[in-house]
Amino acid sequence: MSEKEYPIPPATFEFLVLSLKTQAEVHLGLLYFGEDKERPEPEFRMARHSIDLLALIQDKTRGNLAMEEQRLLENALTELRFRFVQAMEQHQKKAASASGAAAPAEESPETTSEHAKTEGQAGS
Repeated sequence: MSEKEYPIPPATFEFLVLSLKTQAEVHLGLLYFGEDKERPEPEFRMARHSIDLLALIQDKTRGNLAMEEQRLLENALTELRFRFVQAMEQHQKKAASASGAAAPAEESPETTSEHAKTEGQAGS
């Protein structure tokens, strides 16, 4: 098949933010595709990386974005950080019920919450 059959969206700031947001959602197991009806295991390390990339973009573009772009980025980061913590808590509960004891995680929700607070304060 030729490239002409698949249109490519324009390279916009909105598309960049939504692409990274979608990647994080896939890694958190919030979006999944295919034949499987079962939710895939979250990949917290990769999700954290996508969230950190968005935070980097926020930091590096501070003061240079239109109001709509700034709101899109802030809302995406707020939502992803919240969902990351939720997914981590659900994963830990599932692991604890499966093994009868709390399983160690790559990154605790408390650490993630502190990271999110630190990121928010860094720009103030």
